Amino acid sequence: MTHDDAFPIKNCPIKICGLSTPETLEAALAAGADMIGLNFHPKSPRYVTPQRAAELAAQARGRTGIVALVVDYAPEQAAELARIVRPDWMQLHGKETPEQVAAIRAATGLPVMKALGVATTADLDQVALYHGIADRILLDAKPPKDATYPGGHGRPFDWGLLAGLDPAFRFMLSGGLDPANVADAIRIAQPAGVDVSSGVESAPGVKDAGKIAEFVSAARAAAEELKKAGQA
Repeated sequence: MTHDDAFPIKNCPIKICGLSTPETLEAALAAGADMIGLNFHPKSPRYVTPQRAAELAAQARGRTGIVALVVDYAPEQAAELARIVRPDWMQLHGKETPEQVAAIRAATGLPVMKALGVATTADLDQVALYHGIADRILLDAKPPKDATYPGGHGRPFDWGLLAGLDPAFRFMLSGGLDPANVADAIRIAQPAGVDVSSGVESAPGVKDAGKIAEFVSAARAAAEELKKAGQA
């Protein structure tokens, strides 16, 4: 399976991350999510054990892309997790260097999505380091200084910072997205996909089926509008 097989190229693929129950996973599938994410960082309120994740992955397999989110894993750890869970993608959300990204890609035999935190234009300089190494880049908001785990923590960054990127560069967008702002994010940043976690929750780690459906609907509509505008 190539990374584009695991990540269907649509107007703007949608990933619902941090799912942890069969019910909310089913809600994401029913809403039409292109990918679902399972979080293996123990400090996150969305953490799932490999065994629990394997059950959720079995529920999703063949219906959507499955992503395993890890933070600063050694290649052998990532390979063992991939053996148990059988995801379609590995998502690296720590301080992994390009060399570590390549090592995990080789150890798992899976395409890799590398998350990079953005707060200022200078943060975009790191993107070039991962070109040709990571299969996809996920641009996320930098966490607060006192955060105990990575990610945007429900806070978006300034999407206007991305205007200087090469228009041909395909990236996913994350960080503070929710049903109310995802349409603006897509219009401004024009990403090749969007990723949401806390923005579709009723409490930390507790996914809300209604918010998931609203997010997917809003993202789909915005992507379709952008596509029509580009064809005009």
